[in-house]
Amino acid sequence: MVDNHKMEKQAMELFKKGQSKEASQLQDLFLAEMKSSGVDHCTCPANCKFHGKCVECVMIHRGHGDHLPYCFRNMLNERLQVLSGLSEHSFKPGAEE
Repeated sequence: MVDNHKMEKQAMELFKKGQSKEASQLQDLFLAEMKSSGVDHCTCPANCKFHGKCVECVMIHRGHGDHLPYCFRNMLNERLQVLSGLSEHSFKPGAEE
């Protein structure tokens, strides 16, 4: 599983502590593990020619700017949920002030 992977989270902590060399080494291990796993890590249900080709998929989504790639939605929704909690989830689409 790619999302919230322990090794990558540890790498980010090392980056934040200024330990870039160690963090980069850990990221290299993470990527090698993901690539060698033989698992299809693409969570998108769409059957398109870019399935599993993250760089191309993200470029296309950035290019058209219409919506996020499927794989980013849970991460964004989790962060929005926390942010929404700051206002006790009182946000209402189209609400008048």
